[in-house]
Amino acid sequence: MAVAKVIEIISGSKKSFDDAVTDGLARATDSVSDVTGAWIKDQRVIVEGGKIVEYRVVMKVTFVLKPAAGARSSKKR
Repeated sequence: MAVAKVIEIISGSKKSFDDAVTDGLARATDSVSDVTGAWIKDQRVIVEGGKIVEYRVVMKVTFVLKPAAGARSSKKR
């Protein structure tokens, strides 16, 4: 049985929401391995002078935890 963990990250881009998601996932996979999915929790824009200057996303990123060293299987024998 796999055990997963969910972390929340915020990513921004001056180009688009799609770019913010792509950059955020790329950075997450640099830090953690076995990423299996992401859920976009929120989207926002930063506005200055009436123009959008940044697109931001809040993501929940899921990854599978590695078994602890020396951990035994929970399956009954």
